[in-house]
Amino acid sequence: MPPYAMRNLPGYDTDIAASRAQARKIMETLGYGPNNRLKVTLSTRNVAPYRDPAVILISQLKQIYIDADLLPIDTAQWYPTLMRKDFTLAMNVTETAVDDPDVAFYENYACGSQRNYTGYCNQEVDSLIDQQSAEPNIEKRKKVVWEIEKKLIQDDVRPVLFYTKAANCRRPQLKGLTTQVNSIYNSWRFEDLWLDRAVGSSTASK
Repeated sequence: MPPYAMRNLPGYDTDIAASRAQARKIMETLGYGPNNRLKVTLSTRNVAPYRDPAVILISQLKQIYIDADLLPIDTAQWYPTLMRKDFTLAMNVTETAVDDPDVAFYENYACGSQRNYTGYCNQEVDSLIDQQSAEPNIEKRKKVVWEIEKKLIQDDVRPVLFYTKAANCRRPQLKGLTTQVNSIYNSWRFEDLWLDRAVGSSTASK
């Protein structure tokens, strides 16, 4: 969804101070405030790419009367914990193999999906997901996708905290690797890879 279409949606106002003030008002209507803060446990996988954002999230929650204790969970137990939905708040990294709406929607938000860790189920959204998947016109499909995104944001389904970037690095000797614009993982056909020993020899001689 383009930024101009998101400005009036919850969590995407560029005025951060105003958003925090609004959040504090919501908390106050629920009986919380400076002298009565909400205490929760924030679970996450015990590796740096998960822990570090979780610590930042905890600092942000403090701004709206929420005190969260970090509960780092060993990798072997992390996904079973998510599958059991054994958490109050959880900070998870969501990866998709290909940058396409089908992958993100069906895996993370469709009713009954194993990776739909929050258990969100909305038949209207499921119908829209099917509709965008079958739409051959890109512009029409975008509009349906934006409608789905708007609905997910309004329903506060797995709010997105940030988007990260990943890079693909390789040595000059590696040949035959084809990368795609929509994923660093797509089209990795390792049977087509080969090493140019001559490149390695000339580099070493220098």
